[in-house]
Amino acid sequence: MFVLKFGGTSVAHAENIKKVTAIVRAKAATGKTIVVVSALGGVTDALLRCGTLAAQGDATYKESLQALTQRHLDTIRELLPLTAQSGVLSRIMQQCHEVEDLCNGIFLLGEFSDRTKDKILSFGELLSSQIIAAFWAATELPCQWVDSREVIRTDSQFTRAVVDFKTTNEQIKQLVSNSQAQVLLAPGFVAANEAGVTTTLGRGGSDYTAAIFGAAVDAEEVEIWTDVSGMMTADPRLVSNAKPIAQISYQEAMELSHFGAKVIYPPTIQPLLQKNIPVWVKNTFAPQDYGTVIKAEAEQNGNTIRGISSINKIALLSLEGSSMVGIPGFSKRLFEALAANSINVILITQASSEHSICVGVDELLASRAKAAVDNAFSYEIEMGKVNPLVVENGLSIIALVGDNMKSHAGTSGKMFGAMGRNGVNIRAIAQGSSERNISAVIASSDVKKAVNVLHEAFFETTYKQLNVYIIGTGNVGGKLLAQIQQQAGYLQQHLRLQVRVVGLANSRKMVFNDNGLELGNWQEQLGNGEPMSLQGYVDIIRQKNLRNSVFVDVTANADVAGVYDQLLERSISVVACNKIACSSPYVRYRKLKDLSREYNAAFHFETNVGASLPIIGTINDLLRSGDEVQKMQAVLSGTLNFVFNNYDATRSFAQVVRDAQNEGYTEPDPRLDLSGTDVARKIMILAREAGEQLEMEDITNVSFMPESCMQGSVEDFYAEMERQEPHFKALYEAASKEGKKLKFVAHYQGGKAKVGLQHIDPAHDFFHLYGKDNIVLFYTNRYTDQPMVVKGAGAGAEVTASGVFADIIRAARI
Repeated sequence: MFVLKFGGTSVAHAENIKKVTAIVRAKAATGKTIVVVSALGGVTDALLRCGTLAAQGDATYKESLQALTQRHLDTIRELLPLTAQSGVLSRIMQQCHEVEDLCNGIFLLGEFSDRTKDKILSFGELLSSQIIAAFWAATELPCQWVDSREVIRTDSQFTRAVVDFKTTNEQIKQLVSNSQAQVLLAPGFVAANEAGVTTTLGRGGSDYTAAIFGAAVDAEEVEIWTDVSGMMTADPRLVSNAKPIAQISYQEAMELSHFGAKVIYPPTIQPLLQKNIPVWVKNTFAPQDYGTVIKAEAEQNGNTIRGISSINKIALLSLEGSSMVGIPGFSKRLFEALAANSINVILITQASSEHSICVGVDELLASRAKAAVDNAFSYEIEMGKVNPLVVENGLSIIALVGDNMKSHAGTSGKMFGAMGRNGVNIRAIAQGSSERNISAVIASSDVKKAVNVLHEAFFETTYKQLNVYIIGTGNVGGKLLAQIQQQAGYLQQHLRLQVRVVGLANSRKMVFNDNGLELGNWQEQLGNGEPMSLQGYVDIIRQKNLRNSVFVDVTANADVAGVYDQLLERSISVVACNKIACSSPYVRYRKLKDLSREYNAAFHFETNVGASLPIIGTINDLLRSGDEVQKMQAVLSGTLNFVFNNYDATRSFAQVVRDAQNEGYTEPDPRLDLSGTDVARKIMILAREAGEQLEMEDITNVSFMPESCMQGSVEDFYAEMERQEPHFKALYEAASKEGKKLKFVAHYQGGKAKVGLQHIDPAHDFFHLYGKDNIVLFYTNRYTDQPMVVKGAGAGAEVTASGVFADIIRAARI
């Protein structure tokens, strides 16, 4: 004996019903089969809406009823040959008129009681099952139509009736033993009380109907046919990489379904568990897929947990008060007050101090719960011993489920650590003594991120996904995008890291794609994007709330640097090529560092000094290992080093500077480099990273540039440099006569910093510094006589982009 249940999507229309028929025909060939069907997809909701509109005095319910009637009639005409339609059309029309009469009565009374609700909603399954039975009869798949109301007996709790299993089992067994049919077809969801009044088993009750039939006849198996290929490790609408679960235990399935997994109705498991009858979850539209089998003992899948689920629209009720401590009965009174008002408690947690107790309930019942609890504790509230019940809305419950969690150390830590690293705040926690479930209450806005984070932590053994938002698509930005595209395969294969650029912006346009932009034609995609708004760009990043998000600033824009705090506060990592934030007033710099630590978000800015050279990283490593920086000497401007390496007075100084700009070594305005301001910023950043509270005004800048060169436009600057060529030539010749070279040097020692042009003799480390190279000498407690030296290319779009890329990869380690 087999029991098959088909949901609303499986019987939504004629084409799907034909698919169901093929599945049933194949199963019936192997043994006697009971088939349970739901209403046509969406019909139950439509019937409920009609009744509600009628109760509100809204006459548009008539239009909705007419559309429902027509839908059923159209389905008959599509399924049945003309010669077989008449009798079925007549029966269906008669029942549709009955629904209309009921709604007319509701309209006149202005009342939609639970008893009437059950009567109206029952028609969805009654209509669909009779249409399908007629179709099978016409296609030589003979079946016996069974009115579930005649065999499933319940109490009179309308909309959520409780089954009388003793009577029900006897009636089903008698029905089956007396039937000669190979296939029995029954409507799901519906039942009747002892007086024969229609009741229903709760939304999703068709699954339950199948379980009731299956347990009564000791079925070989029960199959739940739906629109997905079994239960999944997470909701595939939230997690694109959700995986099918081949096997799962009864207890695990009940936990997942209780905490929001919609594939199977929670009460379905219980009758079958008692009889040890396996349940299959199969896909009507892909019957060849394996699906999921639910049974007493499922093979371990190698993971600590079996699946992740969530319930939305939860309200957290908090009862607190000093008089609760050590006084028996407070919890009892709380739950009695909720139970008396038919409020189901979904989650419970209590502080060990007994000072407070929190429960989670359906958000729709929150106001009723507050009134009930405040009334129950009215005396204590009036006396100030207990606070009025606090209600928090906009919450959800996320749950990890798995038998393998039992006595498995570290699961909770892994769960909370993964969410914490992504800025998911946890309002309450509960874990059952069975160790099969760990639940956390979080903001509903964080559910998608949290589910993806946990799925990645527990199931994604292949790679970690990094969602990158880049602002700035100039020379460095373009090189960065090319490098990310080039290295995508390597990172996934060797570092198990998938870097997706999900947002891109320049000063004119911005574009987003949650699945990742195609980097081969990013220019075209950006060109077709929406107008750029910096705050809008930031707001969208925050609203998307994607896991492992990294904001990458490849600009020199002060406004962009000003939004870092908004991102760090949402646990979005920041990688800054832009020096403005870290060279801003120390209070601002410190705030960003503190936000990074507080919200567990990376804040990396290695390229602020020395392009891709590991200068800041070296300082950090020295300090973490217990060393202390005493002195730093450095050539920190690739631009100035290039200029002084190439200027020999045979060509004008202005021409050499223009060459540097054409090579992409300078800032857009070269005066920022030549004035020493850029070098001053860099040595200040290094000093700050070494622990010094320096400001820009604390740095002595000995400029070699004539003041007249610093006025007007960039072209004015070049023209004035040409006029000032004797000045630059004199600088060069003064050093050359001593056999020395000109280098623009930054120096830090004892809390003081200075930048300026120096004559460097051949014995110095700086003498043999060629091209656009930078160099830093670190004198520390460990490196006293011979400094630690970091040397290499300190300018250029390619190396700067590689430094930014390296910081992005470092951010993935958070």
